Amino acid sequence: MQASEPLIPLGRLKKRAEFLRVRDGHVWRSRSLVLQARHRPDGVLPSDNTTRFGFTATKRLGNAVTRNRARRRLKETVRLEALAHARPGYDYVVIARHGAVSQPFEHVQKELRQALEGIHKDKPARA
Repeated sequence: MQASEPLIPLGRLKKRAEFLRVRDGHVWRSRSLVLQARHRPDGVLPSDNTTRFGFTATKRLGNAVTRNRARRRLKETVRLEALAHARPGYDYVVIARHGAVSQPFEHVQKELRQALEGIHKDKPARA
């Protein structure tokens, strides 16, 4: 199998309601990012095994150029790491932090990998 062939389909979160629903799931914080994850219950579209990601960067991060750079780096990190570590049927929101721009790319990749592995350990979702 070539590296460009996904093991699980990746989709995008685009609507605010989708981001808000994921907010109530599991959370993992690191220097470069905050990862939120929530399993899609039956009846929530898409009902297949698609894994969906949403990306955000707040104005506290900096100007538009800085926020866009952070989002681009996180999108590339997800493209490289998510296929091996994300779970089908989950929605994820990746929130950029200052480290997403200032740290080496390999470090951001490592943090996302740790977040994806750590978020799926057995622990209850926050209330």
